[in-house]
Amino acid sequence: MGTLAGCRPEAKDPEKRPVFYVRFQKLEEQNLDAIENIEGSDDETEFGDAFSSRHGSRFAMIHEILFSTLDKPKLLSQMFQVNTLGILLIFEVHQKLSTMLSDIGLNIREAHVFSTTDGYSLDVFVVDGWHEEDTDGLHKEIESVLNRNEGSWSGSSHSSASERILAVAKAGEWEIDRRSLKTGEKIASGSCGDLYRGSYLGQDVAIKIIRSNLLNDSLLQEFQQEVFILKNVQHENVVRFVGACTKPPQLCIVTEYMQGGNLYDYLHKQHNILELSMLLKISIDVCKGMEYLHNNNIVHRDLKTANLLIDSNFVVKVADFGVARIQNQGGVMTAETGTYRWMAPEVINHLPYDEKADVFSFGIVLWELTTSKIPYENMTPLQAALAVRQGHRPEIPETTHPRLSDLMRRCWEGIPTERPTFSEIVVELEELLE
Repeated sequence: MGTLAGCRPEAKDPEKRPVFYVRFQKLEEQNLDAIENIEGSDDETEFGDAFSSRHGSRFAMIHEILFSTLDKPKLLSQMFQVNTLGILLIFEVHQKLSTMLSDIGLNIREAHVFSTTDGYSLDVFVVDGWHEEDTDGLHKEIESVLNRNEGSWSGSSHSSASERILAVAKAGEWEIDRRSLKTGEKIASGSCGDLYRGSYLGQDVAIKIIRSNLLNDSLLQEFQQEVFILKNVQHENVVRFVGACTKPPQLCIVTEYMQGGNLYDYLHKQHNILELSMLLKISIDVCKGMEYLHNNNIVHRDLKTANLLIDSNFVVKVADFGVARIQNQGGVMTAETGTYRWMAPEVINHLPYDEKADVFSFGIVLWELTTSKIPYENMTPLQAALAVRQGHRPEIPETTHPRLSDLMRRCWEGIPTERPTFSEIVVELEELLE
């Protein structure tokens, strides 16, 4: 991309930010049947010159737009907590650019953000919807919109945001001094770390310690993501964040200690059978926590009984955000993320997915609470995944309350859009509890 060399130096000047470059990429033949089925598309002039008649067919104009802004090098080169907040600021700028392009009438096909080693943020968009190959008109249109929103891109605006971010980071509200943390008995072990009971400033806490010998870029990213999400959520049905040690090699996350352990152990190791009223109460707690997360654009991606914790008052809280993600419009999330026995078919099948994947997982959790059995217990995890791909679901006992049976089936519908939202599920469960 030879144009980067031209864009980046200009981005040093606050008056010119963001610098941008537009180029025509290609003509792409359209699906004529799909176009003709668009309501009102019988009038060919509706599409203007967006399709080239000289090719004997209708073609979409594909353009590439590159934006370059200064990246806050100091922000990104300091400790992890500053780095994460700096990335958030870059993400906010990316969202502004996306919105601006959509307002112009462009359809964003691809969007990428790069942070370069010499201190620049590069936002690359591949779009269609502009009516001609020539880029002069599109360049002027973008320039016009940027000028109308000059305050949003000015150096002073960015500086004040940076200062606010640095102030939060310097305050260290959630950075824990390891010397104040006392580690006790090991509670559990995972593939990348261990969970301990401990104490911090006189309170009982759970300490998730990442094994330093396994630390790599991918694990560090998961750790950063989990800390970022935990410190930005606060709900009675989401495990409470206490703080974190973010200085390698000893990374750890500290949360409230949940005396009751997790629901998986409660059901399958302690062999408890739930009365309907308790089952509904637990389910409502889970749904309220998930409703809160989804309302804040957070997709958990690993909802299962092992990640649902019980406090001393038997309040259930959603925990473990190691693979959770903030859902941004147009983003594509990683396939096969989560645990096979609770995983939605679209995730298994490497298809695009959203928060409705969590609803599918909840349907399996609800079945588990109802039966006190492990999902697909006679299958290996991989066999279970293959069965779900083929439409297989756990068998619902005949003794199950009919409204719960119906809810389970709707939650694990193969078509994600036909699954209810957690807000709708909460209403149903509360009505049933009454």
